[in-house]
Amino acid sequence: MKPNTPVPRGGWFDHPVLSLLLAATWLSLSRSLEPVHLLSAALIGLIVPRLLRGLLHVGGPIRWIPAIRLTFVVTWDIVMSNITVAKLVLGPMSLPQPAWLQVPLADEHQRVNALFASIITMTPGTVSAVVDEEARCIWVHALNCDDAAGMVADMKSRYEAPLLAIFGLDGESLA
Repeated sequence: MKPNTPVPRGGWFDHPVLSLLLAATWLSLSRSLEPVHLLSAALIGLIVPRLLRGLLHVGGPIRWIPAIRLTFVVTWDIVMSNITVAKLVLGPMSLPQPAWLQVPLADEHQRVNALFASIITMTPGTVSAVVDEEARCIWVHALNCDDAAGMVADMKSRYEAPLLAIFGLDGESLA
């Protein structure tokens, strides 16, 4: 069975991470640990995944060491990109060199490609505009780009390669 195939499940706690995230989000939004909010969080964490079970996909195994490394890389890149964009915005207006980049995708895995596009968008100065599944690429708008090929290679090596490793893919099925 493919890892992106929706499978209806029968249990109440089939997606424990989603349940915990929903409950934690509810508690942080309510900013209270009173019993009524704890009960609400528990109910939301149990009922919402149950209602969405036909839409939720079967999760595949995740390699946690590459996931933790990628988290640190993305966090570092977000901080450094914020500084770079701030310097660019506060500097002379003639400095930015915007560009459209076509970033080829190494695999058809929908989660990898969605996460790759999301990471690109989270990093200040770049926005994933389109994930073109037919052309197997992501169209990215960069606020400032001196070297398009270098920027594409950097995105692929810093984000896509670790994502492929996290999901246990070789990245050669379409490359």
